[in-house]
Amino acid sequence: MSSIAQAQIFFGSTQENKPLQQERRSPFDSTVVSTAPICDAEDTIRALKIAKSATKRASASPLSQRILWLEDVAMRLHEAQEDFALMLAKEVAKPIAFSRIEVARCVETIKVTAMELAHLHGETIPTDIMPSGKKTLAFFRREPVGVVACITPFNFPLNLIAHKIAPALGAGNTVVLKPTPEAPMVAYMFAKLFVESKYAIEDALSVVYGDAEVGSTLVKSDIPRVISFTGSVPVGDIITKQAGIKKVSLELGGNAATYIDGSADLAFSAKRCAFGAFYNSGQVCISLQRIYVHADVYDEFAKLIAHETEQLKVGSPYEDDTFLGPLIDEESQKRANGWIASALLEGATALTGQANTEEQNKNIFLPTVMADVTDDMQIICEEVFAPIVSLVKVPSYEIAIEKMNNSPYGLQFSIFTNDLKMTRAFIDDAECGGVVINDIPTLRFDVQPYGGSKLSGVGREGPKWALEEFTEVKSIVIC
Repeated sequence: MSSIAQAQIFFGSTQENKPLQQERRSPFDSTVVSTAPICDAEDTIRALKIAKSATKRASASPLSQRILWLEDVAMRLHEAQEDFALMLAKEVAKPIAFSRIEVARCVETIKVTAMELAHLHGETIPTDIMPSGKKTLAFFRREPVGVVACITPFNFPLNLIAHKIAPALGAGNTVVLKPTPEAPMVAYMFAKLFVESKYAIEDALSVVYGDAEVGSTLVKSDIPRVISFTGSVPVGDIITKQAGIKKVSLELGGNAATYIDGSADLAFSAKRCAFGAFYNSGQVCISLQRIYVHADVYDEFAKLIAHETEQLKVGSPYEDDTFLGPLIDEESQKRANGWIASALLEGATALTGQANTEEQNKNIFLPTVMADVTDDMQIICEEVFAPIVSLVKVPSYEIAIEKMNNSPYGLQFSIFTNDLKMTRAFIDDAECGGVVINDIPTLRFDVQPYGGSKLSGVGREGPKWALEEFTEVKSIVIC
């Protein structure tokens, strides 16, 4: 069992002893894997005030120092990658192979952010372009906003922190981070790398642990100039209503879909779709949930994806070859079982997985392929956030794209086809933040812009775009 530095909470470079109030139990075997203090509104306000007091120091710091800071953190994270991977496996039961991948991605996210800082600049403006103007020296530059509040989820509890705090700190801001309660030790270990770096800016980073009370205090406060949140649509809606006049960046839910055209490589498509649907136990905003398959190849594709799904190893997150571990908690397990039961009653069939076993393991939800799914079934209308994927037979691309777009979510969609004309049409037709051709919508490179339309969010992540979110434009004219 690990504890957070004998229950010490980060408040920049200062620390305060708190009683250990919360145990984190493994979603896999229910053993206690870490303990963490719970902060309250008073703690949160204190952290915000410390962050505010450090804003001038942060904004005045040389860019070279901030770049060295990020590079130092990336180097030390790489050196400790196995410790971080093991803690991910313990706290959120992410299979160890994928935990290692998340740590490696986090290192890359920080390095890319450091590189992008060199491009965080403005440009000159010709103020005499119109007759009403005159010749001046005019330009704009980007400046840090001040204090950034970051709220992160459990499914990528390390890399999604990096996507927020690395650009925020790199741009010269101070940060108050509220990590997911499901992975407090991962957040602590990561924050410690920043705070203990020889290039650290004093009091630039604080971490507060807790849930609704802490989050609400952060959001309602007048101190943060940006709220950066990744999580559910209902919480995002609350944040939007509580935040007041400040920047709000939201990366919310999704209902990712793909279309399998008759011209596609079906074996490759099925293999990739099985990966995209069940990676991280389906607990990914861009997890593949809806597969629209052309009627001519529907039966063959259904057999292929069922076969690929059955090859996936399910079990202990500590074994190197495990692909899929448990869901994050028992509530998620019950909700997912409810989705399947409802679909079965409505006429769907289960080709693999949870519905076909009599022994229900409370810690493991088997990867499930549902066939004969129709548009009115709940299992296809909402975000399931579980290892469930639905197959829908369609007569044409035109019907498929209509169904894909008929969703309140618009994060990422994809298509498998060898028809160039269809590919070009899909790029234009898809109502979402990102499209992928001949691979799964679950594909994401950390260097890309990432975000959605409709209920899937506001703003974009990815180092270059996050730096824009965490800075403001100042216009300057010298006459």
